[in-house]
Amino acid sequence: MKHVLVTGGAGYIGSHACKALKQSGYIPVTFDNLNTGWKEAVKFGPFEHGDLLNKSDIDRVFQKYNPIAVMHFAALSQVGESMQKPGLYWENNVMGSLNLIQSAVDHGCMNFVFSSTCATYGDQDNVVLDENSAQHPINAYGASKRAVENILSNYQAAFGLNHVIFRYFNVAGADPDAEVGEFHQPETHLIPLILDAVDGKRDALTIFGTDYDTPDGTCIRDYVHVCDLVDAHVLGLKWLLDGKASRVFNLGTGDGFSVREVVDHAKHVTNRPVPMVEGDRRPGDCTKLVSGSNRALTELGWSADRSNLKQMITDAWRWHQNGAYNE
Repeated sequence: MKHVLVTGGAGYIGSHACKALKQSGYIPVTFDNLNTGWKEAVKFGPFEHGDLLNKSDIDRVFQKYNPIAVMHFAALSQVGESMQKPGLYWENNVMGSLNLIQSAVDHGCMNFVFSSTCATYGDQDNVVLDENSAQHPINAYGASKRAVENILSNYQAAFGLNHVIFRYFNVAGADPDAEVGEFHQPETHLIPLILDAVDGKRDALTIFGTDYDTPDGTCIRDYVHVCDLVDAHVLGLKWLLDGKASRVFNLGTGDGFSVREVVDHAKHVTNRPVPMVEGDRRPGDCTKLVSGSNRALTELGWSADRSNLKQMITDAWRWHQNGAYNE
């Protein structure tokens, strides 16, 4: 049996990855402490409760399932919180990942797919970012992810740990079948916040910063549909299983949309107004983050077929209306 250990498999991206893995013939084993994940999202393979900060929890799962690979999504990921509590991010994201990487090597699991972030590039305005762009993270979240990338490089040099690193941009949308979707408490991501405001679950959407050097004054981001994103991870897994060399891939579309543009698309999809208020900039937020790479397309054969705003918001709206976890 081809087990794949999926850390954070009860979370937003991890749960979609588990579905994609099952559809591709693998057995995803979700490892999650449920601090930010949801047991209801574990639908596609076995669940193991545990914490990456406790290496014995990880060792137990490796011994039980003998996975052929690891897909590592588990991490704290709120930029604002990382600015306020950097120690929490260094401990959770870096020490937890180090335990996982060491355990993988200890048990001879030498294929590792890592969920990194474009936040490792920092704030490089008007720069089209590719995998060779300089990495200058401006918050503890991005810095912690970059540190894990460095650990993987060290472990490859020392032990031959093969890895694929995905640095991706803003993830959006939901499973078209609405089996799993995006749900955080508290919610921090733009599209679900917009849909909450549309649906009356919050009074209004707050736009954080309207004085950025962009055409409409709001931040610009490159959005990728979560289903496209996890398809890339399955392709990355196959890349490693085919014996190819460790590689870094950006996952983005090359198109950036401002906060106001996303709001306008949501109005059209839902056919409802979006209540809004304007607020100050958040510490650690970049002005513009857009991918300029086609490496995933040319080398992995990846395509971002669903990654347009209309489709992402439509799928997210369907999930939003059909239910969520433990509201």
